[in-house]
Amino acid sequence: MSYRKELEKYRDLDEDKILGALTEEELRALEDELEELDPDNALLPAGLRQRDQTKKTPTGPFRREELMAHLEKQANDVKDREDLVPFTGEKRGKAWVPKQKPIDPVLESVTLEPELEEALANASDAELCDIAAILGMHTLMSNQQYYEALGSSTIVNKEGLNSVIKPTQYKPVPDEEPNSTDVEETLERIKNNDPELDEVNLNNIKESEWSWWHIIIFLDLFPQNIPIPTLKAYAKALKTNTYVHKFSIVGTRSNDPVALALADMLKANSVLKSLNVESNFISGSGILALVEALQHNTSLIELRIDNQSQPLGNKVEMEIANMLEKNTSLLKFGYHFTQQGPRLRAANAMMNNNDLARLHRSDGLWHNFSTLHLEDSRCVKLTSCPGWIQTIGLFAGQIHRSRGSDEASSS
Repeated sequence: MSYRKELEKYRDLDEDKILGALTEEELRALEDELEELDPDNALLPAGLRQRDQTKKTPTGPFRREELMAHLEKQANDVKDREDLVPFTGEKRGKAWVPKQKPIDPVLESVTLEPELEEALANASDAELCDIAAILGMHTLMSNQQYYEALGSSTIVNKEGLNSVIKPTQYKPVPDEEPNSTDVEETLERIKNNDPELDEVNLNNIKESEWSWWHIIIFLDLFPQNIPIPTLKAYAKALKTNTYVHKFSIVGTRSNDPVALALADMLKANSVLKSLNVESNFISGSGILALVEALQHNTSLIELRIDNQSQPLGNKVEMEIANMLEKNTSLLKFGYHFTQQGPRLRAANAMMNNNDLARLHRSDGLWHNFSTLHLEDSRCVKLTSCPGWIQTIGLFAGQIHRSRGSDEASSS
């Protein structure tokens, strides 16, 4: 409240009365305070950057050359301050001397066998280049000369060690041709169960291969790819198809609805052997649905799900490993596990499935072992067969001989 009362005291002051009571010096000081100046503005002349603080009359016009000469003369007239302690050149302490590096003794002459000296004396530059490559002196030649000399038994370097290094001429590789699969025609052939259609490849179908009315019909069409409803129609058509063995939709922006449709297809289809859904936008739930559908499918032997848009995570990988251990028909599983535990479990599951399939294929060989020609009493003639078949053959031969001895003793 006291501060507000102090302000009310100055509210009704008469400014004209106060200015009339000021002296000439006070008015000049007030004018200097109110003058707006900019001392940091380099664009203004020096006389306009600050107030005029002198009352002396000017002695003459401003001349820059005379001012510079006066300043230089004034600087030369001022004597330099003498050093308090003069420099006498006296050295104190121990001077630093660098250590000398040991010099390896250079062998002036090397005595070789006469045959080697004669061979090296008559060797050409190309032969010396090959010898240097064999001895591992890769710093004496280019990489191309080094690897060409190691990879060939003949002399391939014709230019020698002092040749000019040239860039390697690479052959241009043309781009792969775009996928020419007709999406609508292939879908109709699958629905009609065409016996001549056993492989469907829809990888990387581009927008240029679609007509304009496809974009109008399918509103959820992603740029440069097959519409999601069309992919679902493919999965639905494959449920009843009995001829398609391989189905691939790499790089088609397939998502979880497509994965769920393919999972339902795997539960009903008993002919499909290979399914490839790599490089798509399928999340962990869609991948788990695909792998879980393998429990109801015994025909699929290859499944590829790698390179999705988002990582699956440790939990999903553990679930995949658990489901793969329960499956006995899948032989190839295309996915790069990020965790070591699921990776080893999945690899062991695939190894067990391949061993089981190998045993099923070898069941037809057992009835032929009893008729094999015995070379002697200890071995069976199976030298052209793999090692594991030779082991089984030896075991079967022993059984055959034991049965023959039992029959002879009984008779």
